[in-house]
Amino acid sequence: MPLISMSKLLTDASKGKYAVCYCESWNLESFQAVVEAAEEERAPIITGFNGGFLMHAGRKRPEDLAYYAGLGTAISKSHVPAALLFNESASLAQMEQALDLGFNAVMIENEGLGQDDYLRLVRQMVARAHRSGATVEAQAGHLANPSASQRAEPTTPQAARAFVEQTGIDALGVAVGNVHILTQGKSPLDFDALAEISSAVSVPLVLHGGTGIPLGDAERAVQLGVAKVNYGTGLKQVYLAALREKIERYREPMSPHPFIGMGGEDDILVAARGAVKLKCRTLIRAWGAAGKAQIQGGA
Repeated sequence: MPLISMSKLLTDASKGKYAVCYCESWNLESFQAVVEAAEEERAPIITGFNGGFLMHAGRKRPEDLAYYAGLGTAISKSHVPAALLFNESASLAQMEQALDLGFNAVMIENEGLGQDDYLRLVRQMVARAHRSGATVEAQAGHLANPSASQRAEPTTPQAARAFVEQTGIDALGVAVGNVHILTQGKSPLDFDALAEISSAVSVPLVLHGGTGIPLGDAERAVQLGVAKVNYGTGLKQVYLAALREKIERYREPMSPHPFIGMGGEDDILVAARGAVKLKCRTLIRAWGAAGKAQIQGGA
């Protein structure tokens, strides 16, 4: 089916009391894994790529977003409702290009921006995106990030309400104990804060840093207004673990073809895709989205 508005996916999730997973991709195998997981679980899904990563200063050469947007054409063959998100970008030009290439949702990053600059950027992007029917997500507050020694700035109900009213965004990312890039351990959510924010705004709430959120917190978070949860770190961890296990079997002068590109038992890319798919299926079930695609018109 064609791309579905992320706003519709989140509205349906809020009504149905589940959350849609955004499982971030970084290449063909991870993208396939996410879509296959959603199809096997008969679940709506949000797919996409990280704009901040794609223009990171450490990249050796600029990325062509057309390659990434092109994978979105595969969703038209999918049997489940899906949106294509350009995630965590702070560049107006990059997000506009993403929309022109076929992404139908953007998430605007506030890292490194002052409040006035961020408000200005979000307003500009909302005006641009809404003209083409695209969804805009932005965030109030900042998540802790242990990998960058960044401390949390929790979202307050007052700041959340003002930000939503001032920008006209469609979904709000919040900082309520969730942590970015948590590579081990878990960080429980602050349900009291989440409840207060949910009462203060009328848009669906989003939790970034899904890898560090205890899955046992999922049901209560959904009841308090969470309609979308983001995963990236944990998916890359299982991907790398699968690659490591498989590639140990290869030794020169063995033929490399069975290990990469032939799609058989020894193919490291197949193993990595399978690991990500299994992880995504677990997350989809935990957040209550399994089986909901049929309700929304899926096959």
